[in-house]
Amino acid sequence: MTEHCCGPGYASPAEATRAPREKLLYTIAIYTGTGIQKPDYLCTIDVDPESSTYSQVISRLQMPGIGDELHHMGWNACSSCHGDASMERKYLIVPGVRSTNLHIVDCGTDPRNPTLFKVIEGAEIKARTNLSAPHTVHCLGSEIIISMLGDAQGNAPGGYLKLNKEFEIVGRWENSMGRIKFGYDFWYQPRHNVMVSSEWAAPNTFMPGFDLEEVGHLKYGREIHFWDFEKKEPKQTFYLGEDGLIPLEVRFHHNPDSSHGFVGAALSANIIHWWKDAAGDWQWEKIVDVENEPHPEWPIPIPGVISVILLSMDDRYLYICNWLRDIRQYDISDPHNAKLTGQVWMGGLLGRAPEVNGVKVTGGPQMIQLSLDGKRLYVTTSLFSTWDNQFYPEIRTNGGCMLMVNCDTENGGMEIDPRFVVDFGKEPNGPSRCHETRYPGGDCTSDIWV
Repeated sequence: MTEHCCGPGYASPAEATRAPREKLLYTIAIYTGTGIQKPDYLCTIDVDPESSTYSQVISRLQMPGIGDELHHMGWNACSSCHGDASMERKYLIVPGVRSTNLHIVDCGTDPRNPTLFKVIEGAEIKARTNLSAPHTVHCLGSEIIISMLGDAQGNAPGGYLKLNKEFEIVGRWENSMGRIKFGYDFWYQPRHNVMVSSEWAAPNTFMPGFDLEEVGHLKYGREIHFWDFEKKEPKQTFYLGEDGLIPLEVRFHHNPDSSHGFVGAALSANIIHWWKDAAGDWQWEKIVDVENEPHPEWPIPIPGVISVILLSMDDRYLYICNWLRDIRQYDISDPHNAKLTGQVWMGGLLGRAPEVNGVKVTGGPQMIQLSLDGKRLYVTTSLFSTWDNQFYPEIRTNGGCMLMVNCDTENGGMEIDPRFVVDFGKEPNGPSRCHETRYPGGDCTSDIWV
């Protein structure tokens, strides 16, 4: 989707920031957990402000089955294979967490109307690799690596599934899981021969819903793991303790020479920063601590619940979603010293969210995707079906929504755009929920440079 002849993606993060403005988004929408017996689907959304269908869903690709719980997705190729002219960013891998099915979607032939190219059946993945519950998808040159949160029976720690560029199962990627207890997200930085992975919980634990007692029973993660990337085995584990309860989204700097990275600890509502010191040793520290807030109907103050984090392509701004209340922007020009520069309320449990263009936001700010130039942040509201139903039961009837937040890249600051809203409460088959978003040309949460 780029004009470069060298292969997919961009030669550098700086080049990515100069790319043309996005005109299409692909967003997951789910019926799993709503009571509507329809397949989950992939939406194409028009985000060209010059278009007559701006901020509307212009196509919907239904999956073959019901109950997949589509969640996170990733491209078959990214900037990690920019120098390979034989590769093309054409296919989205769209996994179902509950079904373990992998849907290979052709977004390149007709970007406005994606089509289903292939399905890798969950039963085959379980039988051949003893893995289930796919989560994060990353391109690694001509290969695809997917974190799998459980074994075939839904027990932790799972492992990593490897596909070749023809979308055939190669087997498991890792040579060892060491003493890792849980899986979730991962990001690699090959110039430092490192991959960092984080922890959620076993599928059998998180799929039925959230039980706070299970955190105390050590059924949720509180560690991050540093891997020897070439040897494909964990090398060092950091126990984050009470500062790092349920560390979820992992992000390295986009600059491939940098060793700095971040993880959002959901329940602790902290941002953990890591880096390699002058002696070559990995270190970590807490740089953001989101305060708990009282709620008249809760026996304890409400934590932020940091469900996702994202770094702007220039590595200047860190964005976090506190799913129970707000979105925040931090200047991390000095990664040891995060400065809060912007905040908007969107949904949440504290009653501070505005209506946008007549649409009431149901749920809270959950998944985000930032434009390559850093100026537009697209936000969706669903976390996981059973968790949605616990914390925001009205989402079953109201559906989710997508908003756009305008970001000041010079001085910092954010504001919700009053003109842009996609109301998934008015979908043709009834209210659905929206989750992760991708661009045809690549984005801030999938492209890695080698």
